[in-house]
Parts: sequence; structure tokens; C-alpha cells
Amino acid sequence: MKETTDFSELGPLFVKLIEIVHRLRAPDGCPWDRKQTPETLKKYVIEEAHEVFDAIGEESPLAVCEEIGDLLFLLIFLAYLYEEAGDFRLRDVLKLCAEKMIRRHPHVFGKIPLNEAEEVVAQWQKIKEKEAREKGQKTSVLGNLPRSLPALQRAFRLGERASRVGFDWQKAEDLFEKLDEEISELKEALGRKEKDALQEEIGDLLFTVVNLARKLGINPEEALRQTNDKFEHRFQKMEARAQEQGKSLKELSLEEMDALWEEAKKA
Repeated sequence: MKETTDFSELGPLFVKLIEIVHRLRAPDGCPWDRKQTPETLKKYVIEEAHEVFDAIGEESPLAVCEEIGDLLFLLIFLAYLYEEAGDFRLRDVLKLCAEKMIRRHPHVFGKIPLNEAEEVVAQWQKIKEKEAREKGQKTSVLGNLPRSLPALQRAFRLGERASRVGFDWQKAEDLFEKLDEEISELKEALGRKEKDALQEEIGDLLFTVVNLARKLGINPEEALRQTNDKFEHRFQKMEARAQEQGKSLKELSLEEMDALWEEAKKA
């Protein structure tokens, strides 16, 4: 039987992390940590989030535990920098987050009964739009997806959100005609040898493929990641086989490399 969390244990541990950040930022603390700013930490936030993502994919609970810790510490560090500057305090982060989660789950903390996940998503979107209007912000069904998201994932989410109001293909098969259309336009741009037009048509083609994946219930980011791993694995097998023959890939003809590729595929 799994042990239940003793929430009383968490407070001291959370405070300990904050104390560590405070010590690192002290005049006699760590030179590297003292140099950091919110701007310099941006890239590390992205890296740590991706490491959590990879650890989840590896299905290693211990690795996930460690990577979540790294990301959590970095976020506390980031909030501490803003507290130092007098912009807001860490307790403001926690308070606002708690209030938002309670406000956006009225079916749990209020009296609005919902039983299906789809109903929850629709309600969440309505609450977000209401909050945006109250702040005087422009509202859109598409929301405010970060531009820094991987392009495939952002395209996937844009298509997903547009589909909520019915702006979507009826079924996956309908996209094949659209694919043919985009490929024809790409061929035309290639014939004109216009780089800007080629870039635009490549983008249109990728966007269509992403929406085809979405309609098939497949995350294109995951699919491409899997294919990248497969290509890398097979290519490395090619390299190893060539080395066994006392050669490098550069010394082989395209036909010879194709033969090794087929051999790697069968293996």
C-alpha cells in the first residue's frame, strides 16, 4: 500500500529550498548564482522543462523525481530574483496560483457539477476568457500560446483550439486533398525558385501534416521525436557496420550507404 503524503512535512522542506537560494545569492555566496538574472535563467527553464519531459518518456520514476526537483528549484530561484528586485514576492506566486486553481475548478471547489473531461475543458476556457475581459485583454479562442513553444506543438495546439468552434476538417481523410494541394503549391514555388515562397509553402505543408496527425489522435511532436530517434539509431548502425569493413561513410557511394541502411532497417 502506498504511503499517503504528510503535508505537514512539506513546509520545512520548501522553506529549506528558499534558504538555499538565499544563501547562494548572499554576498559571500556562489559567484555564478549571484550573476544570474531572469533573462539569463530563461534558457535554463526551457532546458529543465525538456529534461522533465524526457525523463517522463523514459518511464523512470527516479529520473522524473530528480528532474522535477531541478525544475522546481529553478522556478523558486527565478521567483526569488523578482522578490529581490521588489517586483513581487514568492508568497504572491503561491497565493495567486492557489486562487486561480480554485477559481478555475468550480466543479470541485464550488457547486457546478461536471462529470466529463470535455466539459471541464470548455468551462476552463470560458473562465479564462472571462478573466481576460476583466483585465481588459483581447480574447481569442486561440488563447495566448507561447511563441517559444516548439513549432510543431504550437501548430497542434492552434488547430486543436480552432476546432473547438468547429473550424476544422470533418475527418482525417479530408486532409489528403489538402496535402495534395499544398504539395502542388510547393512544386510551383520550387519551379519559380523563390526562397520566401518556398519557405511559406513548406510551412503550409507542415501545418497540414500537423492537423492530419491531430485528426488521427497523434501528437506530431511525439511522432517526429520517435522518427528522429529511429533515424539516429539506424544511422549509427550504418556507421558501425562501415567501421567493421574498415571504412568511413564518406568513402562509400550512395548505393553502398543505401545497402547498409537497408541492413540496419532489417536489424
